[in-house]
Order: sequence, then C-alpha cells, then structure tokens
Amino acid sequence: QVQLVESGGGLVQAGGSLRLSCAASGGTSTDYAMGWYRQAPGRERQFVAAVSWNGGTVYYSDSVKGRFTISRGNAKNTVSLQMNSLKPEDTAVYYCGATPRSDHRYGMEIWGKGTLVTVSS
Repeated sequence: QVQLVESGGGLVQAGGSLRLSCAASGGTSTDYAMGWYRQAPGRERQFVAAVSWNGGTVYYSDSVKGRFTISRGNAKNTVSLQMNSLKPEDTAVYYCGATPRSDHRYGMEIWGKGTLVTVSS
C-alpha cells in the first residue's frame, strides 16, 4: 500500500523560506501525479500546487504563484515545494497528495499526514 511522508515544515519569519518534501513508499511502479494542499485553522483544505505524473505540467494557486515552486525529485514519486517570501497567511498544515491519474484535477487519492508551517509576522 502506497503511503506518503512529508517533511520540512517548521517556524519561519515572514519573508523567509522553507522547503517541503514528500516521498511515496510502498513499492509502486506507477508514476503518480503529486501535489500540495494546505489547511489553515477553521478553514477548508485548499489547493496550493501540483505537478503532473511526468513532470511536464505544473499548477499553482493564485495565492502562491511567483513565490512557491513545485518540482519532482529524481527518485520516483517524490516531490518538493520551495516556498519563498512566506507570509503569515501561508500558515497552515501542508498535505502532500498523489493520484495515479495524469494530474491532480482528477482528485488526489492518497494523502500524507501533513506538516505544519508557521509564519510569524
């Protein structure tokens, strides 16, 4: 069974940077489309960024475009999110998601447990 493990969250001051990573374990030969979502306290989970199964297409929410960069790693089914110019409103639990479909728009099927990002003002 495929599982996702996130790492890289933490506390950072506004204007700073963090890098999140996510790796799939469980031994699959399938290339997954992968992405990041976040959920702030009292709010619904929202889309942040995603990359297609082959890395050919990336997607960003308007709120992070120009500040965050998503990329696939060299290892199979790994993905990173480089977050620059962080703002207090970026504070949330960030979840890694994956789907065996071509991209995230079909809906993520596997989720990690999340990693907390806190941006202080």
